[in-house]
Amino acid sequence: MAINWVLPVRGLQMVLSIVVLGLMAYVATWWNNHWRQLSPSEVNWMIFSPVWTLFAVCALIIVPWKMPHIANSNVPKLGLLGLEFLTMTFWFGGFIALAVFLSDRICFGTVCSVAKAGTAISAFQWAAFAATTVLSALRTFKRGGSSMGGSVEPKVEMHQGV
Repeated sequence: MAINWVLPVRGLQMVLSIVVLGLMAYVATWWNNHWRQLSPSEVNWMIFSPVWTLFAVCALIIVPWKMPHIANSNVPKLGLLGLEFLTMTFWFGGFIALAVFLSDRICFGTVCSVAKAGTAISAFQWAAFAATTVLSALRTFKRGGSSMGGSVEPKVEMHQGV
């Protein structure tokens, strides 16, 4: 029996999104109060990405679970793969942009540590999405099964003595 490790990873993605959202909200609030101006776009992007992820992961969990007839069709399967790829791209761009932003600044204190922690956790979040995206792509484009253009062979079970 194969173990489905995708659901625990989805839970991890939700938890990491909530953590990054809290960390980046702290950084944005500090920036707004200290500098009396809007926080940088890199920080704002890292607020958007977790919010997007919370909605995307809900769709990536609920659609295959509650609507498998839709999730197994070719076009919705590609749509779910596209949603996952887009979310992975958001995280990649976000943590790279924030890391570059923080490397160009003189950074010290609690807010700097929180921003760096948010960057590191975002990198782990990207890695989690990269793993699930690769798995989804392999499942979507595999040949010989009931997915994208493969032939379906009936499963025959032979029982002895019948």
